[in-house]
Amino acid sequence: MRIVGGEHKGRIIDVAGDFDARPTTDFAREALFNILANHFDLAEVSFLDLFGGSGSISFECCSRGCREIDLVEINGRFVQGILKEAAKLKMTGIHPVNMDVFRFLILCRKQYDLIFADPPYELKNLADLPEAVLGKDLLQSGGWFILEHSRKHIFNQVPHFFDERRYGNVHFSFFRKL
Repeated sequence: MRIVGGEHKGRIIDVAGDFDARPTTDFAREALFNILANHFDLAEVSFLDLFGGSGSISFECCSRGCREIDLVEINGRFVQGILKEAAKLKMTGIHPVNMDVFRFLILCRKQYDLIFADPPYELKNLADLPEAVLGKDLLQSGGWFILEHSRKHIFNQVPHFFDERRYGNVHFSFFRKL
């Protein structure tokens, strides 16, 4: 896996040989961050990465200037890998939290400009994520929640939905707090 833009463009992110998650493709990540860069100054936003996995979204965000990134991942092995890679790349703005995402959402008292979630596509309560995030006071006014999912989920009837983008098998649904 590699970083596709920003200061660390082209750098390879090492992941454990037994990494069994599905990272967001380079093509989809590049498209997503092009969209975000047209609407936000990433150097000025606070970012929450839910279901952090390999950390590729957080590394991409940091490479593009974001300095305040919280990442939530339940797998301790993945968290250790993210910490190792962040140290190697001197990315001090990435703060991993080793916790279940739904528990984190209950406990979190912080607000973010951008929240990204890339859950396992087969997560049994994936359809509950928009409400779990948007039902809490986690987004700043004007903030976005982006949910990565497969084509079998449709979120255009969920409150605050405003766009969906498709990149092969990767779908991003966008929600905005007004």
